[in-house]
Amino acid sequence: MILSKLRFAAIALCFGATASFAQTFDTAARAAYVFDQTTGTVLLAKEEDVPLPPASMSKLMTVYMAFEAIADGRLTIDEELPVSSHAAAYTGSSMFLDTTDRVTVEDLLRGVIILSGNDASAVLAEALSPDGSEAGFARMMTQRAHQMGMVNSTFANSNGWPAAGHRMSVEDLGILADHLIRDFPTYYPLFAEREFAFDGRVPANSRNRNPVLSLGIGADGLKTGHTSEAGYGLVGSAKQGDRRIIFVLTGLSSEQARAEEAERLVNWAYRQFAQKDVVDAGHRIATADVWRGAAPTVGLTVAEDLSLLVPVLNQGTVEAEVVYNGPIEAPIAAGDQLAELVINLDGLPEKRVPLIADAAVSEGGFATRLRTAATVLWTKFGPQSSEAPEEA
Repeated sequence: MILSKLRFAAIALCFGATASFAQTFDTAARAAYVFDQTTGTVLLAKEEDVPLPPASMSKLMTVYMAFEAIADGRLTIDEELPVSSHAAAYTGSSMFLDTTDRVTVEDLLRGVIILSGNDASAVLAEALSPDGSEAGFARMMTQRAHQMGMVNSTFANSNGWPAAGHRMSVEDLGILADHLIRDFPTYYPLFAEREFAFDGRVPANSRNRNPVLSLGIGADGLKTGHTSEAGYGLVGSAKQGDRRIIFVLTGLSSEQARAEEAERLVNWAYRQFAQKDVVDAGHRIATADVWRGAAPTVGLTVAEDLSLLVPVLNQGTVEAEVVYNGPIEAPIAAGDQLAELVINLDGLPEKRVPLIADAAVSEGGFATRLRTAATVLWTKFGPQSSEAPEEA
């Protein structure tokens, strides 16, 4: 493996003075995860991979799978679903459904997202379950979650009702929120709705419990959760300008603590980090050695414009390394991924960016193969202290 150190002087000129201090966020939450979706940067990770009781935040997985079913035609938004005695028996957060109801998928989704309806989640689960049961759907949830990279998630039901083994990590909840926002932009605005007075039932239970939606900080989702075991939690997202962050908190002691911590965290994420443009797509930032090619090297560039999120108190020169297994054997096509740019900024996790070939390199002809053979023979049999013979 070959390492090439790079120093981005252009960033230093853009950023100005150097500082070595990167501010961290000290949270009272048992576990927390903050992800800048725009740049793909993890800003905060506390106990992020520990499986914990997710309470109603796990309803987001039920919602995601319902969105998938609508997208592939297994459900329609205006389809009416029956309410089983099992679903109607749920207490706690509820749409107050009974077995005489037939409810549209759209109303059920609002019932889950806005009212946190345990009964609404179970109705959707039974409709999508391979065996018609909520338990069968929970197994399906676990399998789908693992396919999506949520390896610390196991579901026992559709709604987060306390159950042995029903667990999600805050990182998994962040991954799920990222998918909901990216995969279903048409339906994502449902998460910002503040009220749903279903059928006029129980007006006191018609408001969205998400405490950050009304604060004017760009928050537009996603889901609260609370049980005595889990404490108070929130999966949230906020967009200010071109930047969107996703944040997850769990294990807080009260509704007030959850609301205050969420607002504090959003303000920290936007005020303590700045987005900076680094490299334009197509701009050559390094070269890699080529084996048996018509050219001895190939240029490396990024496939898309590269921006970095940088702590405002640590905006000096950025150092990075180009890592690749080389020399790289020809032929090489323009756009082939050949290397990685490894970037380290004080106070943030390591970031790896794929690097691609900026041009094609064809396989060399006879003269190239002859020189290659001579180099191999000299390396193998020549004096160890001597260098390879010069080319004619």
